[in-house]
Amino acid sequence: MTAEVAWSDAATAAQLFAVDPVGTGGVLVRSRAGPVRERWLTMLRAAVPISQPLKRLPLHIADGRLLGGLDLNATLLAGRPVAERGLLAEADGAVLVVAMAERLPPGTAVHITAAMDARETIVERDGLSLRMPARFGVVALDEGLDDEFAPIAIRDRLGFHVDLNEIPIRAAEDFAIDCKEIQAARDRLSTLKTSAEQVEAMCTAAAALGIVSLRAPILALRVACASAALSAHDAVDQDDISVAARLVLAPRALVFPQEESEPSQQPQEQPPSEPAEEDKADAGNPEIDRALDEVILAAVQAALPADVLAALRMPSARSRGRSQGKAGALQKSSKRGRPAGAVRGDLRAGARLNVIETLRAAAPWQPLRRREAAASGEASRPRILIRKDDFRISRFKQRTETTTIFVVDASGSAALHRLAEAKGAVELLLADCYIRRDQVALIAFRGSAAELLLPPTRSLARAKRSLAGLPGGGGTPLAAGLDAAFALSDSVRRKGQTPTVIVLTDGRANIARDGGQGRPRAEEDAMNAARQLGAAGIAAVLVDTSPRPGASGEAVAREMGARYLPLPHADAAMLSKAVRTSTR
Repeated sequence: MTAEVAWSDAATAAQLFAVDPVGTGGVLVRSRAGPVRERWLTMLRAAVPISQPLKRLPLHIADGRLLGGLDLNATLLAGRPVAERGLLAEADGAVLVVAMAERLPPGTAVHITAAMDARETIVERDGLSLRMPARFGVVALDEGLDDEFAPIAIRDRLGFHVDLNEIPIRAAEDFAIDCKEIQAARDRLSTLKTSAEQVEAMCTAAAALGIVSLRAPILALRVACASAALSAHDAVDQDDISVAARLVLAPRALVFPQEESEPSQQPQEQPPSEPAEEDKADAGNPEIDRALDEVILAAVQAALPADVLAALRMPSARSRGRSQGKAGALQKSSKRGRPAGAVRGDLRAGARLNVIETLRAAAPWQPLRRREAAASGEASRPRILIRKDDFRISRFKQRTETTTIFVVDASGSAALHRLAEAKGAVELLLADCYIRRDQVALIAFRGSAAELLLPPTRSLARAKRSLAGLPGGGGTPLAAGLDAAFALSDSVRRKGQTPTVIVLTDGRANIARDGGQGRPRAEEDAMNAARQLGAAGIAAVLVDTSPRPGASGEAVAREMGARYLPLPHADAAMLSKAVRTSTR
């Protein structure tokens, strides 16, 4: 599919969305900011009637502004609760533009999708009970890179998925938009319905393409009706169904439809049967012999780019997961971080008073409190009566730093090989730490004890110096290594960080906690140390570096509650990948 064809499909999607914004759900525009996206938005503004303006949704909008609730200023002036419409209710009959949809908070996405499904907003807060209509279409601007996408709940409800990233500005021609034609199509839309055969064919095609969501064929049928209305058709025909399949089903295709084998030829000696009356009547239309679902699949196949078409033939083409990085645990705080609402509380221990939410909590009670104050004979009283129960304390949330603790078995003849792997993995992780602000530490155990070679740091040069002179050989004090990892993890937690322990060992302990030799006692001490780590709830991974991984390493991992990775021939890249996977 060329850039000119992709731009033509994007222009068609804008016009069909303008015909039926609510029924088609909306448009997901996968594009970075630039002249191509601005030209498409300009075309959309020209297609949408003046009565349906485009309303922008701020990324970090508060729930009160999004859903509505108590109008604080009007309530304080009037002395009685006055309701305020939220942005979703204000968008009733309009188009809601969601910028940076790939970063949309989950709570905001839930409120938007709930309003799209119910076509109204329900508010039960601040002593108010409101139900306000909210019928709107959504234009989600997805600026994500690689594996960053808008929430799947939003994507599933938007009929059109448009990708403008590969369209150059020279291919983005201006399309003439006839507002009168679109208005006529909107008036004609209510008279158009799809037949049962078209519904069955669309569902069959969606199943053949691996689309499991039932919203996809429903949205495609709504798009087909909009196409018929825009084309001034008396009924939804095959061309309208093909357009809907091209614009709605093609971007959602997960598998390549299986090609059916050619039907066997009829024996020549058998005389042809006499055609029926219906067949004689349909002999002049060659398309009647072709099933409608085959026409839909052909339209979808024509809309797929060549590289995507080849990738869909591979069974695991769409099985990739979204990388999550190594962000630490989400912690609540009353002093620092991003705002996370307000709760009832007392002004102590450095808590911050949320003045607006405090006034909002006190506002509904002002008439009652004024009457109580007048009945008690108070001569002078403040304009706003606030009590201790009205206090609202601001809450914040912040991601903690992640400290990855490598616990390396430096005993035995293969110690140098393992240390080289650990050094390479640490260096790869430190490269990511400059971006994610995480830290890496290194503990080595050999002989009869464990040693902290590298305290938590982000310094790549310091890590190289610590690893360069590490000797190998001696016994395997696994219990001492796990105890040192637990002590360092506890210290990291006390600093407000999130520890992750990566143990590289074969699991064959032969040195006990007190330094004594003997495999049975050493294995028992190692199991106790592993249980201590598991009981603390510390995220851990055990990489079994034995040439022949056995049951000992897996047993230690099970007691730690750790992920077990038997990698006898692991290199630095594989270890680094395993660490990233364990911290998702």
